[in-house]
Amino acid sequence: MAAELNSGCPNRPEGSLRVKLSEIARILDAEVLCGTEGLDHEVSAVFAGDLMSDVLAFAAPRALLMTGLTNAQAVRTAEVIDAPAIVFVRGKRPGDKTLELAAEKGLTCLATRRLMYESCGLLYSAGLPGCRSEANCPEVDTHG
Repeated sequence: MAAELNSGCPNRPEGSLRVKLSEIARILDAEVLCGTEGLDHEVSAVFAGDLMSDVLAFAAPRALLMTGLTNAQAVRTAEVIDAPAIVFVRGKRPGDKTLELAAEKGLTCLATRRLMYESCGLLYSAGLPGCRSEANCPEVDTHG
């Protein structure tokens, strides 16, 4: 089952909070595995889950993807939803081939030892909501 930060973006005004991937890395004590050039990109919502079919069904385009799945399927799913980055949780690290694929696709990949639940809570506390559809998840600014 997908772990979401919340069910939408309640009471979020136009021009709502955006957080740089570099700040997300700091909040989660995460290591940058690839895509350092994307650390200035900003996100305004997160989707967390290990079941990629849920990600495909419920994540909004351009949402930050948080998962414990470390194979190429996570990268391919991020590509389909046009995610700017993947955060790998629970101390999991993808293999070299998966990271090479992510770099090929222009994704920033982060790894944190924190559990998904804790990571979601920290990002939610920092002002980043979860998202379930394009209608309630603002786009990401990829121009830094």
